[in-house]
Amino acid sequence: MIPSEGLQLRSTIKPEGTVEVAVVRVPVPQPKADEVVVRIEASPINPSDLGMVFAGADLKRARAGGTAELPTVSAPLAPERLHLLAARVGQAMPVGNEGAGTVVAAGSAAQAQALLGKVVGVIGGEMYSQYRCLNVAQCEPFPPGVSPRQGASWFVNPLTALGMVETVRREGHRALVHTAAASNLGQMLVRLCQADGVPLVNVVRRPEQVAALSALGATHVVDSSQPDFRRSLTEAIAETGATLAFDAVGGGTLASEILGAMEAAAARAQPGYRRYGTTVHKQVYFYGSLDPGPVVLSRTWGMAWGVGGWLVWPVLERLGPETTRRLRSRVVAEVTTTFASQYSKEISLAAMLEPEEISVYARSATGSKYLVRPDLRS
Repeated sequence: MIPSEGLQLRSTIKPEGTVEVAVVRVPVPQPKADEVVVRIEASPINPSDLGMVFAGADLKRARAGGTAELPTVSAPLAPERLHLLAARVGQAMPVGNEGAGTVVAAGSAAQAQALLGKVVGVIGGEMYSQYRCLNVAQCEPFPPGVSPRQGASWFVNPLTALGMVETVRREGHRALVHTAAASNLGQMLVRLCQADGVPLVNVVRRPEQVAALSALGATHVVDSSQPDFRRSLTEAIAETGATLAFDAVGGGTLASEILGAMEAAAARAQPGYRRYGTTVHKQVYFYGSLDPGPVVLSRTWGMAWGVGGWLVWPVLERLGPETTRRLRSRVVAEVTTTFASQYSKEISLAAMLEPEEISVYARSATGSKYLVRPDLRS
């Protein structure tokens, strides 16, 4: 028997210019023929989740409320943020992109019944919930022995890493540069590129992150905090032939520095003066916004270049269902190896709204990735 209701986290933009995040009680639906009910036992907090949960509010001014079981937290939004979020005002939106848990009820269809009792990875939003009713297509069964904790981050980061490598191949590049490379995603990408023979330049921000990635076997790791960063980056790009970069930082001058280093490396193979720079195309894709400030581009790399946005969901749509199915199957097979994730802390839904916890996980800092356990009561 499944319960009639469960707890769920919801985020609401208020007309007065605040965001309110609350744990609420919601009904648990009975599954239709091709649906299952999953008891969600683990769901990661990704940067993309934070954008939906807190909507860019000023978390230093967050205020807690509600009760111990049904807490709330509210924080003010800048007027320009409220304007951008006008379509969300008044809507209590469930959040959480991905997760994993156990199928506790199933519809009458054979494919639904086949999942009963199994641990599955799930997508489709609303994962900061104790129970989630989903179509079987939104579920990925794991091999025996894989726990919900091990499978919680099975989609966003693994498919992002795989999508990056697919982009390298389909756009005709030899190698890639990745920033904020000591993250869980960055570590996955190191292992993936090693396995697939794709040269990788890792850009990190601290010396201890250089050591951590080098311990994983990364060949090229450069530290943007060091005075010789530009020279080291250029040398690494020259050695690998990287002409494609995925930038998780977004704001500031890092993308400009990468393009400049790519141009300097390319110029070595195209000697002599060129009025419009080298003819080698250099591309930077922004896929994150760790720095929400403006992107600063100082054009010192000629005319053969591009910048743009890159998100895993539309990329998978372009790759098509057959390729996406192949990539998902690989993740399932390697979820505890190539695509393993590490977490600094596990918290309940209620604890997710404690200001002291928010101050840690909302920074999206390397080594502070949180795992939400909706099955925990406190």
